[in-house]
Amino acid sequence: MHRRLIYPLLLLFLCLSAAGCGSVGCTDNQNSIPLAGFYSMSDKASIRPDSLAISGVGAPNDSLLLGPSARASQVYLPLRSGRDETRFCISYRQRALDFPELNDTITVAYASIPYFASEDCGAMYHYRINALSYTTHLIDSIGLTDSVVTNIERETIQIYFRTSDNDDEEQD
Repeated sequence: MHRRLIYPLLLLFLCLSAAGCGSVGCTDNQNSIPLAGFYSMSDKASIRPDSLAISGVGAPNDSLLLGPSARASQVYLPLRSGRDETRFCISYRQRALDFPELNDTITVAYASIPYFASEDCGAMYHYRINALSYTTHLIDSIGLTDSVVTNIERETIQIYFRTSDNDDEEQD
């Protein structure tokens, strides 16, 4: 009788101690990177431009973030925590638009904010965007949906492109 009681208690003790020592770990996104979406200025609809290349300006090594063969409606624009400004170059690789003088540049000015997430996740940076500037060759405008960039996956930058000749007529 005594042995029958010891085995279930021992099994219960082992299960509880294993559950108490383990941790769930950090499964959340550990990077704070602004997500930019692409939109048509004419109808404000999300678009997937073709032949678009986006790269970091002055970034070390290969900084191609979006290649001209990829058709995407969004792109992550990583900021450098050791700087207060990061620039991105958008080049249009369609044959009629593939001229360096048509490239657009986006400049993001920001403050890096150290953030301690948890013991499992550790520390990361959040960013507060102070200013956005851009050239307007094929970009019409840029919107900022939230100036604080955290590790929550959400679109914080909206890039509006001129997608037809009608855009110029609508502005007049």
